[in-house]
This record gives sequence, structure tokens and C-alpha cells, in this order.
Amino acid sequence: MGGNADEQDWSGKQVFSTGEAAQICKVSQQTIIRCFDSGRLQGFRVPGSKFRRIPRDELIRFMRANGMPVDLLEGRLRKVLFVGDAPSPIEMMIDRFSSKPWIEIRRAVSAFDAGMQAVHAKPHLLFVDHRVRGVSVTLLRERFAEMGLSGIPLVVYVGRFNEHGDRDERLKAGASGVIELPMPDTELERVMLDWIERAQGM
Repeated sequence: MGGNADEQDWSGKQVFSTGEAAQICKVSQQTIIRCFDSGRLQGFRVPGSKFRRIPRDELIRFMRANGMPVDLLEGRLRKVLFVGDAPSPIEMMIDRFSSKPWIEIRRAVSAFDAGMQAVHAKPHLLFVDHRVRGVSVTLLRERFAEMGLSGIPLVVYVGRFNEHGDRDERLKAGASGVIELPMPDTELERVMLDWIERAQGM
């Protein structure tokens, strides 16, 4: 367990010991144990032992509830959900981004699918083809609040709004932004990467 918590990569770890949780939260192990035993921090005991274990999602919830930064747990990893059915203006970007190790990509082809994946995977950012209807930022906000999360993912629409959609309507409905096409592929990649890099951990 040794070493400075700030120098370790916790982004892929799913279950933590009380000692590891203490390192990440920058409190004593006894404090973590007391929170665990009082029910403020949920987890489970290893069968046949007294060792306590804390799932990743629960540790993040606990840290956010107590005003602790979760940067150590998330590192630079950004989870991105692309919403749109082929052919889509964002289709060509998926292969480019999939080669970047700090971007985790998921796909959805409908608003219903996007809602299910957003709740399950908790992405930092959704890129939505402007032709996909029914993606509700308000509903996402409500569902994330029900799960005890303090924020919602950024939702950015991509498309030809001057021809097929109302740009202002999407922004008024709670979208974080829009990317208006057409634009050169290299510029589109740069703009989308800028959104990915600014997306904050949930």
C-alpha cells in the first residue's frame, strides 16, 4: 500500500481497502473504519475475515458528499457517449478517439439507449447527433440526483442546425453547447477534443 497517493494511478481500481480509501481521502484509516461501521460509507466485509472493502462508486459518492475532490480516482480518463445512428456526422470521429487511451467511448443509437447508458456508465460527456430527438438534459439531471451524483454530463449536439434543427432550442433545453456543421474534419476533431478535455469528472 506504500507510496504517495497522488503518485499512484487509481483510475482503474474498482474496490478499495480502508487503507487505500484513507490515502485517497487524506484522512486516517481509523476515520474510514468509523465511517464504514456507522454506515456513512457503504461496502462489504471479505468473507471469513474482518477486512472491509469499499466499491469505487460508493467511495466517489462518499467523497463528493463530504466535499472531497475525486481527481485521484478519475485521473485524466474521460468517458464519452456518442449518440447517433449511422450515417452520422460524429461517426467518423469515433475511430479517431478510440485510439486515445484517456478516452473511454460508448455508443447509443437512440434517446432511450442513451438514457440507459448514461445512468449505467456515468459518462462525462455526450455528443448527440442533432437528428436524435428525446434526449432530455432535465431527465438526466433528475436521474443523476437520485443516484446521489452532484452533476450531470455535458451534452453537446452536433449537426447542421441551420437546415435541420433549432440551435437555440437545444441550448434553452439545457444543452451545454452545439457544434455547427459543416466544418473540416480536422477542425471538428479539434473542437470535440476541446469539449472532452474540459469535461469534468462526475
